[in-house]
Amino acid sequence: MAASPVTEQGRRTRLRIVAAAADVVAEKGALGASLDEVGARAAASRSQLYHYFDNKTDLLRAVAEATNDTVLDGQRALFAGLGTWTGLEQWADALVEFQNQRGGRGGCPIANLVGQVGEHEDEIRAVLASGFERWEAEIRSGLTAMLAAGELRPDADVDWLAASTLASVQGGLMLTQARRDPGMLRQALDGALALIRAHRTTA
Repeated sequence: MAASPVTEQGRRTRLRIVAAAADVVAEKGALGASLDEVGARAAASRSQLYHYFDNKTDLLRAVAEATNDTVLDGQRALFAGLGTWTGLEQWADALVEFQNQRGGRGGCPIANLVGQVGEHEDEIRAVLASGFERWEAEIRSGLTAMLAAGELRPDADVDWLAASTLASVQGGLMLTQARRDPGMLRQALDGALALIRAHRTTA
């Protein structure tokens, strides 16, 4: 792995290359993305590409890291509210609305990359797995706050519920992408929320 740039200009150049690579990968897939096209889109020479990245795998690793950040940062404000029933529902609604806006296209960017390179590049798969772990941790943190506030029964297994909820998100996104029907994600999340509500404390 190439060393991180130490100057601001270097950091901007590296970010520009990663952004261009992410665009090419989104359009043509990880295997179809060429360094020449990435360089052309980033207005970067081949020598610049190899200055910041050892090879294509190194660049794809950076794309995976950036993809994780993009997906999770896009939910950051919603994650902050997951410790309440209202916040949990708003998070689910926002995920479905985003798919409505996209016409059910795109799926989950993290999962898309796993499908393209996860079976062949263990290092990149591990990076993407860490993105799912971070996502699950945000859900678990919210459920833990609900448990501490007495909103969930003491026997609620927040680790299991968080993993189950993320699995529902991913399954719902895959079916939404395949069928171009955001209702698939809605059903999956409704099921996940119903499971969490089954552990709600009685009034």
